[in-house]
Amino acid sequence: MVKKQTVWLLTMLSLLIVLSVYYMTSPDSGEMAFIQEDEWAEITDEATGEEGVETTGDGTVISQVSTEELFSAIRLDMQQERDQVTEQLSEIMASSDYSTEEKNEALEKMETIKSTQSKESIIENTILASDSYEDVLVRAEDDVVHVTVRANELSKTETNQIIQMVSDEFGQKTVQVQFQPTS
Repeated sequence: MVKKQTVWLLTMLSLLIVLSVYYMTSPDSGEMAFIQEDEWAEITDEATGEEGVETTGDGTVISQVSTEELFSAIRLDMQQERDQVTEQLSEIMASSDYSTEEKNEALEKMETIKSTQSKESIIENTILASDSYEDVLVRAEDDVVHVTVRANELSKTETNQIIQMVSDEFGQKTVQVQFQPTS
């Protein structure tokens, strides 16, 4: 009788350990959910505060989103992508499977990401302080810096000032300036 209980206990402990390891190493950290299309439409309506969300036959959600929400969504996406890359680089630095050169390269990439984020924030705040724009979004990618300003119009003088500010902060990069109407 004792042997059956011991076997049962060891089996349950083994199962618990296997499930724990699986949960810890799964790429999505165990955060899985299934949302049906009609529930998704309701969630999207609540999140955007707008009615009129449409779902196409293939499950694509179409919604009218304000520029403010769009800027926030883009910032959130950029932050999530950068956080994911930073996490991967941190894993490289912590692992003993990589050479010192690879670890130094990962550290340099992490510092570049932090520097880029800092510069983007500085430019956004500088542009907002320089004129009465509602919002500014700065995205630095490789050799191009995209600046989108929430304003009804943007004069050539304002555009040149923005380009100069970005060039002062980022150096010799191509600068693309756009504006999004506020209405």
